[in-house]
Amino acid sequence: MHISGSCHCGEIAFEAEGEFDKALECNCSLCRRKGSLLAFVPRSQFELTTARENLSTYQFNKHVIAHYFCANCGIAPFSEATMPDGTEMTAINLRCVPEIDLRALTITQYDGASH
Repeated sequence: MHISGSCHCGEIAFEAEGEFDKALECNCSLCRRKGSLLAFVPRSQFELTTARENLSTYQFNKHVIAHYFCANCGIAPFSEATMPDGTEMTAINLRCVPEIDLRALTITQYDGASH
């Protein structure tokens, strides 16, 4: 499935390919506050369609995940990290993808608070 998403003001926009019928809801200190519903795709299936200079970055804990957000509207549409096996991944906040029916998602809880 091809999707398009963005922050609220459109300064950060993206397109991605993947299966988007499932989401992960993490309870770590950041995700709990953001309310993200995450879907993961290899970075090769993700394309930022706006300038990378529009991204503001936040990292915490072990500083291995780049959490991107818009400095203008504050919305955090995606994050990037590298898996232990070296695969570069993008975590897409499905709440930033208007065409996704959030009620139809199978949501898995992840205990990020204990990691």
